Amino acid sequence: MNRLRNRLILVFVAATLAPLALTLWVALTVLNLSLDSTQDLDRISKSLHATSREIYRRASDSLRQDDGAGRIQPQHFDAANRVSWPPALQEFWSSGEAERSMLAGEHGETLEYLTRHDDELWLYSASLGVGLQDASAQYAHARSLVKRDLRRGFVYVFLLVAATIWILAFFALAYSAHRISQPIQRLTTGLSEVAAGHLDYRVSSTRDDEIGTAIRAFNRMAEQLRESRDRLVYVTRLESWQALARKMAHEVKNSLTPIRLTMEEISARRSGRDEEFLQQASQIVVDEVMSLERRVRAFSEFAAEPPVCPKAIDVNALLEERIALLRAAHPGIVYSTRLADEHPHALADEDLVKGVLTNLLENAAQAAQPGGLVLGVTSAMNDKIAIEVHDSGPGLAPQVRNTLFEPTISFKRGGMGLGLSIARKSALLLGGDIVLVQGELGGAAFRVLLPAA
Repeated sequence: MNRLRNRLILVFVAATLAPLALTLWVALTVLNLSLDSTQDLDRISKSLHATSREIYRRASDSLRQDDGAGRIQPQHFDAANRVSWPPALQEFWSSGEAERSMLAGEHGETLEYLTRHDDELWLYSASLGVGLQDASAQYAHARSLVKRDLRRGFVYVFLLVAATIWILAFFALAYSAHRISQPIQRLTTGLSEVAAGHLDYRVSSTRDDEIGTAIRAFNRMAEQLRESRDRLVYVTRLESWQALARKMAHEVKNSLTPIRLTMEEISARRSGRDEEFLQQASQIVVDEVMSLERRVRAFSEFAAEPPVCPKAIDVNALLEERIALLRAAHPGIVYSTRLADEHPHALADEDLVKGVLTNLLENAAQAAQPGGLVLGVTSAMNDKIAIEVHDSGPGLAPQVRNTLFEPTISFKRGGMGLGLSIARKSALLLGGDIVLVQGELGGAAFRVLLPAA
């Protein structure tokens, strides 16, 4: 699964690097075209600066010429009152300079020419028509923009943003690849465990996507395989017992038949003083032989493979018919039913199902004892039809549950241990099964599963 994750990451890298490189090339080309105006801005700012200096120089020279020719009258400021002068005039007077030119006004649209005359300061002023201070500020701003090297800054910022987005996307993909590959790795491990024969292995998952669906399908498959294996093992054991039963039934029957015939002949020819003893003895032998014959017939039924003729049968009606048949034989038992409303139909052999229900209901009545309860339940479960039989008897001990369906193992007096084995064999022949479930009446409970019609 690490290879899958690495392949996803490589696919992401290959699929994103080429578009990313193309995007960077286009973006940088457009950026270069958009920033070519920086050179024009540099030239314009220098030209503006030179023009402003020339205007300033010519205005200063004009004021000096006007002062020398007496064409302009100055403002006079007495040095004795310099405390009340504007700060710019005070600063000029304190500097000791003989003359100075400077800009005045809100935007530098006025040129002032200062001269020192004994204890007076003369101020000449002239309007420039433009604000040279605004021009100087614009020049300084343009020069700062040019000096910043906008092209390099934009390139660095763009590369940083693109790299950050790509790295975040890479880590997001790595996380997603891990989330995808981890459950697939667990699923692969589960397949390996099942292939090795560990059919109880399950993969846990809480995902609701396609991977979660695949994991749930795997768990169902493993459960069905385990059930099929258990059924196959059970059927294999039954076949061994059936072969043994056929052989034993044949041998016992061959011996019993002449014994029964001989004793019947002895009983028919009885005479003399031993008549009563012979009659009693012959009757005992005949009864025992008949008992053995019944046991042989039971083994024969167990060993035989009955024909299966499936058809759609109403399990509600069939269960009620079997209970009505057995109610007369067990008048002390209280029978009740809880039938499915939709009247489910099973695809099964009616005679085999009757035999299975008769065996389960008979066992339930014997376990419940007179005054006890027997409950029959029908329901539909996906593609299966379920028929349950519950009793109020003492229930089954935990140690007998694993061998409950084994042949020749019986847990009731006089039983031969073939009833449940024959019933389960019939259910398996029908494509279903019989399982032990939790009883609702305190005793044992069995569920017959049959294919839905």
